[in-house]
Amino acid sequence: MNMTEIINILSVFMVLFAVVDTIGVLPILVDLQKSGKNINATKTTVIATFILFAFLFGGEWLLKLFNVDFSSFAVAGSIVLFFLSLEMILETNIFKHNSTEDVTVIPIAFPLIAGPGSITTLISLRAEYDLWVISIALALNMVVVFVVMKLAVRIEKIMGTTINYIIKKFFGIILLAMAVKLFASNVGILINH
Repeated sequence: MNMTEIINILSVFMVLFAVVDTIGVLPILVDLQKSGKNINATKTTVIATFILFAFLFGGEWLLKLFNVDFSSFAVAGSIVLFFLSLEMILETNIFKHNSTEDVTVIPIAFPLIAGPGSITTLISLRAEYDLWVISIALALNMVVVFVVMKLAVRIEKIMGTTINYIIKKFFGIILLAMAVKLFASNVGILINH
């Protein structure tokens, strides 16, 4: 592996790290755990990794199979992110699981970790980078996701209640802004289509 390939892997890693926003998800994880929800870090990481790799290798084909375009997918995901951000900002409970207290798949694995933003980014990166470079960067990001999920409560204790509260509100607003941006940039495409 030469220096250019290492730089490419780091570049893709940073792009995916910013889009997946593992640190931004931390307040949500802690809040869900404190409210009695069960989050299985291993299962969440495996499911999110599977979703992301599935879209990396067959995303365009998969959406075409269901006759869904990227813009429709992004708008649907933005609506879920919108309500999730409202949960963080307003401290209300919108996502309810009647049958179980497990929130491993929805909303954690999808759309928080493997959401429309990260899926679209992965597919877009294929135009610029080799598939193996993206695969390594994605795998490294999933290791970070797993570690953060495993240590979420400890990290939150180190940060303290006040800092966690501020971060939760801040990332709630950031998530809301991401939802609005994702919605606005894709709903126009749908309307003009």
